[in-house]
Amino acid sequence: MERVKLQLVLFASFLVMSSSGVLRFNVPSIFIFGDSIFDAGNNHYNNNCTAQADFPPYGSKFFHHPTGRFTNGRTVADFISEFIGIPLQKPFLEAQLELVNGSRREYPSNGINFASAGSGVLRTTNQDLGVTPIQDQIQQFKTLVQQNHITKKQIQESLFFFESGSNDIFSYFYPFDAPTLTPDGYVQSMLAEVKNFVDQICKLGARRIALFSLGPVGCVPARTLLPGAPVNKCYGKMNKMVKNYNMGLENLGKTIPIKYPGSFAVYGVVYKTVQIFRANPKRYGFSDVTNACCGDGTLGGLLQCGKEGYKLCTNPNEYLFWDYFHPSEHTYKLISKALWTGTHSRIRPVNLKTLANMTLSQH
Repeated sequence: MERVKLQLVLFASFLVMSSSGVLRFNVPSIFIFGDSIFDAGNNHYNNNCTAQADFPPYGSKFFHHPTGRFTNGRTVADFISEFIGIPLQKPFLEAQLELVNGSRREYPSNGINFASAGSGVLRTTNQDLGVTPIQDQIQQFKTLVQQNHITKKQIQESLFFFESGSNDIFSYFYPFDAPTLTPDGYVQSMLAEVKNFVDQICKLGARRIALFSLGPVGCVPARTLLPGAPVNKCYGKMNKMVKNYNMGLENLGKTIPIKYPGSFAVYGVVYKTVQIFRANPKRYGFSDVTNACCGDGTLGGLLQCGKEGYKLCTNPNEYLFWDYFHPSEHTYKLISKALWTGTHSRIRPVNLKTLANMTLSQH
């Protein structure tokens, strides 16, 4: 109880209103870490990486061309940037390339996206695809800090987004890679890596951190690629691991203000939000919450969107899933709104709009 009181007192001291009483966003930039849910094209600039979405019809909805995002339009990071009123973050590898070739003189001031599709919190996850695991993403960020491309002040004022783990859990069920750990042991090893990541960003001065839960990975159309996975319902064993991981992630977020006074973390309840869409599709504008809009085979889950032989639905906005793994832009927009202004059941202890208005006391 005392801990809760402490957090509430801390939280009260964090909130600052402008003199007019209107909330203002004092967020110059967002730094983004994770997998394909956030990747804005890093993999495209990584020549050794085979996990790609840099071909049509990816990007067809908003950008009208492929950007390397694994959806038909914007991601959650894009929508939140729009809500705050800052430009969309560039992939780190793109910005780095522009500095090298002289078309840019410094790294963008609105933040950087380090996310890499296919990556996980475990270094070994999809290593053979040439993806950038979370350990290397934080190292890329650290190097920029050490080279004074990112200042301490900017770190303290920025938002930090983290979402990763789906690929690790999906990989656990691969038939050709018998796991050596129990499901619980595997999840604990994942959470140990996330804890290490959080410790590193907090030690670098991160003050406002958003940890996003995994969605119901066991419901993705690509489950049809796995032997033993049910087709007519979600893969319960997989979702059980996801829930276990999500619970650990939320608990980790609660320790941040205690372990790092002056820092604050929120937990985005993406799993429950997506399950609500699935339970009441019509209310949220969906006609299909099971099949991929773009792909082929059972549930559209046997072939990546855009690969030879793919089929495309007529109205992607009505589909929860754009391709065999990833949500449509419509789904991302709904998730973003829930995270931005949602109540405690969508994001806690406060929403992203409140987090964007916090001024954290110096320690």
